[in-house]
Amino acid sequence: MNVIELTAELMALSARTAPKASGQDFIETKVITGDDLKRLNEDMVKYGIESGKKNFDRDGKNVERSGAVLLVSLNKPKKAGLNCGACGYNKCDELPDFKNGTEFDGPMCAWRLIDLGIAIGSAVKTASMLNVDNRIMYRIGISAKRLNLIDGEIVVGIPLSATGKNIYFDR
Repeated sequence: MNVIELTAELMALSARTAPKASGQDFIETKVITGDDLKRLNEDMVKYGIESGKKNFDRDGKNVERSGAVLLVSLNKPKKAGLNCGACGYNKCDELPDFKNGTEFDGPMCAWRLIDLGIAIGSAVKTASMLNVDNRIMYRIGISAKRLNLIDGEIVVGIPLSATGKNIYFDR
């Protein structure tokens, strides 16, 4: 295993151990390397053309040039049971079941989305501590979901690179 892949595995550990609402864990992680990076790039370019959305080609090229990508998803997240209204419904029982969206599925409990954000933040903190360049990309998640690379209603990708210049910000 190379340093980039080891970093991705340590990031997955950080996402796993991040705090979760009500102590319930619906976070999934998967490290993508090799040919799957090329598949992600190809699908991202294809989706950008199909949807007419910008920058899927740019981000897809970044993915292909990466040493690894960490996928982080929410997989079948249950409602937190707080009846807080943050999802737009006053009671958790009013929140409807997931429906297939254009890119991701929803609606879902706002606290589960916060769990995802905390897990992602914890993962990128680990990459930063190890001086591995990274960037949180929603576009990766769309193609990862389309390619069934990970289970989940919402998926985010974090590509990783270690070169003399950060390929994700100097584009």
